[in-house]
Amino acid sequence: MSTWLTAIVTNCARMQLRRRTRRVHLSLDEKVGHEQDCYLSEQVADAGPSPEEECRASELRRRLKEFVGQLSPRLRKTFQLRELDGLSTSEAARILGVPHGTVKAQLARARTKMIRLMRGALNAKAHAARATL
Repeated sequence: MSTWLTAIVTNCARMQLRRRTRRVHLSLDEKVGHEQDCYLSEQVADAGPSPEEECRASELRRRLKEFVGQLSPRLRKTFQLRELDGLSTSEAARILGVPHGTVKAQLARARTKMIRLMRGALNAKAHAARATL
């Protein structure tokens, strides 16, 4: 059994060594391009959001979901349809089975409550930060 295992490990190691010679190694500090005006590191850099930005966005989505959950079911549905799903007032009114003006009024109430909830959370966070100083 050990001879068989040794042969497998040896063959895997040889295969790794063979692959290494085929790989091209480039320095990230090497200049590239037609006029050699930029570095390779600039070309391979990730243009997406940084981990910090992704963390902030995730936290914002979590808090928004928490605040939306505190709305009454009627206001929550109106807010969901208009703000999160991006429907027009007419489309939301048709889905909810209420007049156009009712959707506008419910949305205004939902926005006001969301603002109040967000301000309360920010004030609590600021108060907690001051308390630790």
